[in-house]
Amino acid sequence: MRTLILILLAVLTASACGGGGNASSSSGEPPRTPSGTTPIYDVQGSGAASPLEGQVVTVEGVVTGDFQEGDSDTSRNLGGFYLQGAPDGLPETSDGVFVFDGNNPPVDVNPGDAVRVSGMVNEYFGETQVSSSTVAVTGAGSVAPAAINLPAPSTTLNSDGEPVPDLERYEGMLLRLPQSLSVASLRSLEQHGDVLLSHAGVPETFTNTDAPGAAGFADHLESVAARRIVLDDGLRAADVTPIRYLTAGSSPDYSIRIGDQVAGVVGNLRFSRGSGSRGTEAYRLMPTEPVVFDRVNALPALPAVQGALRVATINGQNLFSNVDSGPDICGPHGDLGCRGADSAAELDRQLDKLAMVLATMDADIIGLVEIENNADESLQLVVDALNVAAGAGSYAYVDAGAIGTDAIKVGLVYRPGNVGLVGSSAILDSGVDARFDDRRNRPVLAQAFSQLSSGARITVAVAHLKSKSSACDADGDPDVGDGQGNCNLTRTNAALALADWLAADPTGSGDSDTLLIGDLNAYLMEDPLTALKAGGFISLLEDRLGTGAYSFSFDGQRGALDHALASPSLAPQVTGVAEWHINADEPPVLDYNLETPRNPALFDAASPVRSSDHDPLIIGLDPI
Repeated sequence: MRTLILILLAVLTASACGGGGNASSSSGEPPRTPSGTTPIYDVQGSGAASPLEGQVVTVEGVVTGDFQEGDSDTSRNLGGFYLQGAPDGLPETSDGVFVFDGNNPPVDVNPGDAVRVSGMVNEYFGETQVSSSTVAVTGAGSVAPAAINLPAPSTTLNSDGEPVPDLERYEGMLLRLPQSLSVASLRSLEQHGDVLLSHAGVPETFTNTDAPGAAGFADHLESVAARRIVLDDGLRAADVTPIRYLTAGSSPDYSIRIGDQVAGVVGNLRFSRGSGSRGTEAYRLMPTEPVVFDRVNALPALPAVQGALRVATINGQNLFSNVDSGPDICGPHGDLGCRGADSAAELDRQLDKLAMVLATMDADIIGLVEIENNADESLQLVVDALNVAAGAGSYAYVDAGAIGTDAIKVGLVYRPGNVGLVGSSAILDSGVDARFDDRRNRPVLAQAFSQLSSGARITVAVAHLKSKSSACDADGDPDVGDGQGNCNLTRTNAALALADWLAADPTGSGDSDTLLIGDLNAYLMEDPLTALKAGGFISLLEDRLGTGAYSFSFDGQRGALDHALASPSLAPQVTGVAEWHINADEPPVLDYNLETPRNPALFDAASPVRSSDHDPLIIGLDPI
């Protein structure tokens, strides 16, 4: 039996200065491949797909990653193993390949085994593989991981048309990422077991810091893509419990958050979707050594916001008084689909946590977004739970009834011991101003309040503008590719109407002090915010917190969708503005849901985390 000894040293790195996909032989001799075999670098080729696809080949190399099914290591199961062969010294070809040997492989291999494989070359969701017909261990060897650095020198498009770092030259190879990389997204942690990592911190949403523009946005997407890579759990099954990286930290009480960091990760690189055919198509590192995260972004305490009057806003993340059990019984007429909790147990968990967070914020006026649009049941449910948490009679709600025709609405809750209602509430919809399209935007609710101790008046308006998730093409309002997403014109027209409406004192308060809060579904530099500022309003986030403000995480980027804007007369009375980052940086797996096979004990009723998918905002005032 031939003994194949391969000692490959990592001497090349992928950086802006260049790099390559091969390591050099430690002997300094030209690379050699045993006769009768095909070099792995020829199997990989210099393109995205193998030039030998569909052909039967025999390859030899050293096992660098054992991800076989049915062996003693159940923590890494991809249905095969990674094999790395002698290099050719060319930067555009990889020396590693994945060998697929199925659910019950006849030969159990281990890292360091020298192996000969015969099988057919194929492309599995973009990854070059050899589907083995025979596997034989021929000896032993070792391979040192090649060190690569981010950002990658260039990007490429996946089959979804999204940019990803061009790491094809390393596909199948054993790699080490020596840099400290930040956790940028945890959206797929529960379902696919993966964590999106990014170089140079968590990226900010383009229009949170820059004016909209197609060229700038395209450059931003390229830059963000080059900086990131997916850390996979090395399993092809979905919804695996326990979740590998949830508590994989350097302290006993660790729970992963966006912004935390990890360095020196070692694993095999593959191109695939999460858990086989699902999830995002990206370059993924399959770990071969333990991964330990460092807590960089600790869960913050309640921010200290001074002021004689406190106003808060939070997105209730579809807080419905009716359980989503199937029938269309929700909305103002009881004929729309329900959202949110799918059982009474889930609703109890959702409601109790939201009430705990609201009570902790200790606000005198609270603007609620995304609650069920019915006469008063949803608001009554919130106030009842809040009064259990804060004390009987502590809070009441503004009774505006059902607002508009959507399944969700905005609402106002207040502390009657500190503030009183001045007159009736007012509603902005398309009947008030045709620019405000209430088929798309939820109607705005405004109410004037009087501080009981001073008699000072303030009007608070709560808005929830059209989301970016669904298109408005039918209205001639498409995504134009400038970073503002779908329906920007719809939101901007609504903002123009909103600024004029509030300037006209719709509540008849006789006081110009106005505070606009809520989820505007627009980032700091987008047109709706520009329209409101042109209408005289001052963005308190931009003014007090700067463009680093954020309340939401999407696609591995942070930005502010939830806002507070003050009229010129009110702005000098603002004593503080704070975002409480208890939701956007947390993994969704910690929320109230009870989906199988989730461990229900992951939900911590005493912790404020993941009470919503948006962070709440707190504003302090000294009204005059």
